[in-house]
Amino acid sequence: MPTFTVHERANPPADRIDRAESLVFIKDGFSWVAALFAPFWLLVHRLWWPLLGYVVLSGVFELVRQGNSLDPRWISLAGAGLHLLIGFEADTVRRWALYRRGWHMLASVTAMNIAEGARRFFEA
Repeated sequence: MPTFTVHERANPPADRIDRAESLVFIKDGFSWVAALFAPFWLLVHRLWWPLLGYVVLSGVFELVRQGNSLDPRWISLAGAGLHLLIGFEADTVRRWALYRRGWHMLASVTAMNIAEGARRFFEA
């Protein structure tokens, strides 16, 4: 069963409803969307520093490919490895970005989906 972490802004709204609506639930586990569409996933989640790292690494891979110093299959394998790494660490990168913006983690919830996780969080 998936686990979700619940995050809240540093200065949450005073109203209970607004405060509940501003919470962010992040699923813990592998993200296929992040692995398959890494740069777009990073853009959608506004993860600028990881996106910059991705672009730099992709540029280095392309320079090595152009230099003919390695077999292109190894460079393709390294690119696939980078995408797998992003897929495995997508939730950690999102948590790190929220932490840098002043958010803090309230709790973790185990549930089948986000809706059930939110229900369990608010019941507790």
